[in-house]
Amino acid sequence: MLTVTGSFDDGATYTVQITGRADRPVIGSHRAAALAELHLGESVALSPTGPMATAAGDDEASILAVLRRHTTVLEETGPMPARAVEP
Repeated sequence: MLTVTGSFDDGATYTVQITGRADRPVIGSHRAAALAELHLGESVALSPTGPMATAAGDDEASILAVLRRHTTVLEETGPMPARAVEP
């Protein structure tokens, strides 16, 4: 599991784990979990220059991209997520 530490625009910090589970993609912060769930189904860039993916709870890379887009990610520890295969 990838552990991410970051902060929101208001300065509040969070530490979460990206689970790779569709039913609960983020654990550790209710606010970060709500943010990730709010953006499920949206198109996000997996890196600054592409490729685009649809944010899905079972796609760790897309959840990380949502956190990077909407918060300031300060640290990522653990195995980097592989991108889920899209049908």
